[in-house]
Amino acid sequence: MTLEPGVIALVLVAAVLHATWNAFVKAGGDRLAVMAITMALPVVPCALALPFVPVPAVESWTFIFASIVIHTLYYACLLHAYHHGDLSQVYPIARGSAPLLVAVGAWMIAGEGLSLLAFLGVAVVSAGILSLAWRRRGVAPENGEDRAVGFAILTGCTIGLYSIVDGMGVRAAGTAEGYILWLFALEGLPFLGFALWVRRGRIRAAFAPHLLVGSGAGAISALAYGIVIWAMSVAPMAQVVALRETSVIMAAALGALFLKEPFGRRRVAAAAVVVAGAVLLRVG
Repeated sequence: MTLEPGVIALVLVAAVLHATWNAFVKAGGDRLAVMAITMALPVVPCALALPFVPVPAVESWTFIFASIVIHTLYYACLLHAYHHGDLSQVYPIARGSAPLLVAVGAWMIAGEGLSLLAFLGVAVVSAGILSLAWRRRGVAPENGEDRAVGFAILTGCTIGLYSIVDGMGVRAAGTAEGYILWLFALEGLPFLGFALWVRRGRIRAAFAPHLLVGSGAGAISALAYGIVIWAMSVAPMAQVVALRETSVIMAAALGALFLKEPFGRRRVAAAAVVVAGAVLLRVG
């Protein structure tokens, strides 16, 4: 398997989409409600499309159910991380730790090796992303920051796990379209049920104000991860995930352009490091 230019382009599009739906979730007031709507939106259209795609092979269903469990843990860890810390710190740690975890996991579990240059590219991309979370020397940690970092690291672990599971699952399925649609038709239900239980007694008040934002985020999220799952069926998992996590840089750019957040020299340097890592991935 190689990382072709067309696959690179699509994964970078997925990175832009990922940064966009995270910005939608960030803008929402009740993050639990927004996240639940985001995850639940693809359920109905994907379920309606199931008769028109092949059923995934029996060997892939273990991966589908494992992915659903891991994704549910991912949403819980992410919400806890955002409760205790800022997006600008949590997001880079969570997304930046995933590529190396996937590279090691894909090698140990799936027997998917990388050339030295490709592995170096994954490491460089991770370093560039994680550098966005560094705190300047002399700046004291804020209340809850340790918990935020802890939950962000746990989030990164779940990202690494579901990326490996879905990468192996889509290859075992024999049909990328069938695997993606069945996963999306089932994945959002546990988290939606949890959110409805937590907001019981005031469901309308909690969910109604966020339907538009959550629906937009849900459509974008499904398209973004659908592209990534397909890409992992035709290219090495570690390289796909490393490219997808460039969304952190794109999120910083979106914040600077539309939310008037400072980009700064540190983010420019981090972007340059990520670009260098992407070049190494392609060369490797």
